[in-house]
Amino acid sequence: MANRLKLLLIIGVTVCCGIQGAYSQDVHFSQFYANPLYLNPAFAGSRICPRIITNFREQWPSVTGDFMSYSASYDQHFDAISGGVGILFLGDQAAVGTVRTNAFSMIYSYALPLTQKVAMRMALQATFQQKTLDWTKLTFGDMIDPKFGFVYETREDVKYLSKGLLDFSLGMVIYSDKCYGGVAVNHFTQPKEGFLMDGDNSMSNLPMKITAHGGAVFNLKQTSKSHTSFGDMSISPNLIFQYQAKMSNGAAYTTLNVGTYYNVYPLTVGLWYRMGFENPDAVIALFGFEYDRVKLGYSYDITISKFTETGGAHEVSLQVQLPCPEKAPRIHPIKCPKF
Repeated sequence: MANRLKLLLIIGVTVCCGIQGAYSQDVHFSQFYANPLYLNPAFAGSRICPRIITNFREQWPSVTGDFMSYSASYDQHFDAISGGVGILFLGDQAAVGTVRTNAFSMIYSYALPLTQKVAMRMALQATFQQKTLDWTKLTFGDMIDPKFGFVYETREDVKYLSKGLLDFSLGMVIYSDKCYGGVAVNHFTQPKEGFLMDGDNSMSNLPMKITAHGGAVFNLKQTSKSHTSFGDMSISPNLIFQYQAKMSNGAAYTTLNVGTYYNVYPLTVGLWYRMGFENPDAVIALFGFEYDRVKLGYSYDITISKFTETGGAHEVSLQVQLPCPEKAPRIHPIKCPKF
């Protein structure tokens, strides 16, 4: 039983996907708006034109067995269905691939004009997730010989080395030409994802995650209302709150992210501060470049918690916006940060 509890602890830590403080089971990306469908499924189709986005994150590079996460998405608005459609792929490798997670999501967001200047999007996301455990990379107490070290085969076992599950999420965002805000509820069905399935073990439930976000874009210099020109300037303050339901030890992953983007086209710089409600976490420095339909971003998490020797986190994003349909859509795009 003690070894089984140890196994649960190992799996619980490794699937935390790099969240500092190790409370959450969800992957974390610091370029929030460069991964919009992951932040809130209601962003599907929010730019009207079709777009492709890829993201890569390396967490704790100074630690042996760091965490690597990556995602790719496509979304577009269609007037014929009064909303947007999006697909999202998410991959994660924890502790040198000891636990691997791959998830594929399909999203539909319904667009609803509220007034001439205000609109709403409401979304439903369905996800299939596959998680695998590399049993050969785990070690247990019954494998140890007092004299010769790890020489025995473990008697421990798990029911599944690969586990698939179906998951659902909801999202909503309200926006005008300057302000935006929304709420996302991920894993509201809380499916079981654990490898140990003895009885009704609530520790294996995927905890519900709630995200609330809001911000605004203020133009400081704007040459044209129809397109962005070199030298156009804007500033965008933002606030993101995230809470993931209580775990077996009674702790919950709760963070507050406060940041600002400063844009002088084609360049963007950003600075975020992320904190838990019990301790500070990191300062996020961001640099972005965009030209025509292509956007490239890089960010680095500067750890300010007790995990300062982990090396922080590197993150890269690439966005490509494809040509828009010739017919003008009924819904205006959401004007929000690009990184």
